[in-house]
Amino acid sequence: MNVQSQDERLDWIVKELCIDSVEYKDLEVRAEDRRKIMRSLMNIRIPKPISKEFLEIQDEFLKQESIEKGIIMLDDIPTMKQEYHSNHPFADKISIWQGDITRLQVDAIVNAANAQMLGCFVPCHSCIDNAIHSAAGIQLREACFQYMKQKRNESRNYEEPTGKALLTRAYNLPSSYVIHTVGPIVRNRLDETRKEELRSCYQSCMDVAIKHEIRSIVFCCISTGEFHFPNKEAANIAIEVIENKLREFPYRFDRVIFNVFQERDLKLYVNEISR
Repeated sequence: MNVQSQDERLDWIVKELCIDSVEYKDLEVRAEDRRKIMRSLMNIRIPKPISKEFLEIQDEFLKQESIEKGIIMLDDIPTMKQEYHSNHPFADKISIWQGDITRLQVDAIVNAANAQMLGCFVPCHSCIDNAIHSAAGIQLREACFQYMKQKRNESRNYEEPTGKALLTRAYNLPSSYVIHTVGPIVRNRLDETRKEELRSCYQSCMDVAIKHEIRSIVFCCISTGEFHFPNKEAANIAIEVIENKLREFPYRFDRVIFNVFQERDLKLYVNEISR
């Protein structure tokens, strides 16, 4: 298929995803809704085979879209020492960056996953799991599916335990890898068990990074969104674990970045690290 422009690619991808879905094969799509429909159909698509041609055109589209959004290089992100003149012992290795995690060209970004480990199936949901899978392409769900399939061969009702970490390729994201971790859910009040589970998330991600010689890693605010972990306590735990790991392995990381989206998280991290 000779598809060259982004507009042509988008038309083709939406048409193929509609056919692939069966349920929406006759869906009429307005031009202004195509990108939203593409993401929605990707979000609801169950893992299954698809043509090599589809993957090639999807990859071309997502990579070009990533360029158009603006890729942020590691050197473009100032350290705490550069930006805030922090006297923190690891101010030259820690950064705080506010924005879209899918734009960052680093070794690995961390995804706050759920226990099913297949990404978010809610069309265009605002969670980071949805954003990462949507920007990476359908291969990411397939990779997670193969991992879960293997685990369910070992245990039929397997769900990914809270606090563990899984490494996959990042596919069409600017980063090289995605580290997936399932954070704790705070249903009523925060207790020590939930705190320890969140601590384990950060420790597991750092351990995976060390094992695979990942030198730059970006953490989202694990569990503070849909999982309702209090923001201040989450920030304190994240910073504590990272400090301890950098103290234990001072030469294994070039940069650890806390990626925040909300203004309150930005202030929390800046205040805690600048003290």
